[in-house]
Amino acid sequence: MDPYLTRSRRAPLALLTLLAIVAGACGGPAATRSPAGAATASPGGGAASPSAAATEDATGPSAPPSGGGAVDLTGASFTVGSKEFTEQLILGEITVQVLESAGATVDNQVGLIGSDVVRGALTSGDLDMYWEYTGTGWINHLGNTTPVIGTEEQYVAVRDADAANGIVWLEPAPLNNTYAIAVASETATELSSLTTLSDLAAYANENADGATLCAASEFQTRDDGLPLFQTAYGFEFSDVATVELGLIPDQIDKGETCVFGEVFATDSRMAALGLTVLEDDLALLPVYEPSLNVRQEAFDANPGLADLFAPVAAALDTVTMTGLNSKVDQGGENEADVAAQFLQGLGIGE
Repeated sequence: MDPYLTRSRRAPLALLTLLAIVAGACGGPAATRSPAGAATASPGGGAASPSAAATEDATGPSAPPSGGGAVDLTGASFTVGSKEFTEQLILGEITVQVLESAGATVDNQVGLIGSDVVRGALTSGDLDMYWEYTGTGWINHLGNTTPVIGTEEQYVAVRDADAANGIVWLEPAPLNNTYAIAVASETATELSSLTTLSDLAAYANENADGATLCAASEFQTRDDGLPLFQTAYGFEFSDVATVELGLIPDQIDKGETCVFGEVFATDSRMAALGLTVLEDDLALLPVYEPSLNVRQEAFDANPGLADLFAPVAAALDTVTMTGLNSKVDQGGENEADVAAQFLQGLGIGE
């Protein structure tokens, strides 16, 4: 059975958060950058517990902590969230387990629905932290329309700008989980060897009924999603079917509901199903590095979070993250178990 159909989520917090945000408002190497707010952190309040002592072992923050030993969060408590798709669920479970290994108490709210809901829960204080993507933060949450060129530059820009909102962006993972449009490889060959989004635009403009798309509801309205692609490349899909994100690769492969579909770069099923990812030849999209976003108050009370998560983020490169996603999406494993296996490889946890 598809794991997307069997997960149970924490709907109450998602509903409360959604109500809270109705009135207001989706991943460069990591080693030496400091999150905004780290240099000036001072003890503060917030949903997180009072200050927990942070100490480094002799190897420094570049070495993985063993069972939370490098940073002691005994007595601290945090509420951790995530979005609802596989990669986010794994990142959320990794966060929960790292914090618990360091001695903290964690309220696990992993699996909320939608970027705006999770962001709203963070800014309102319902969550203390979750992993967000640099491009999503820059375009969707901060309202910019043009990406910053360069992986490091994009991270620094969103980190510094979001500090004004009381959000600390910790060291990002060196992977880029960008949006993409995919098509079954045999179909791409049949349709005049489509390889780029410009090829897709030309095909769509010549075949009014043949350019059908499967996409999640969020992608259809995001500033860096479907509206951007269609406007910049000058075409429209003839039909857009709203499909749960986790089901889209299979739908593309079957070719029944849609010919094209929204995908993420780190989705292992694209290779397994033999899908062709169409190149964004206009380079429209920003870099999407995942970074653990922490409320300023929670970070000020526990500045050791930066050292605790730096080696974890550094280990999450594209190959590693794609492999973790594959264990869930193709292997049927539980996200928490996959997170535990990954952390054990870093010497964290049991």
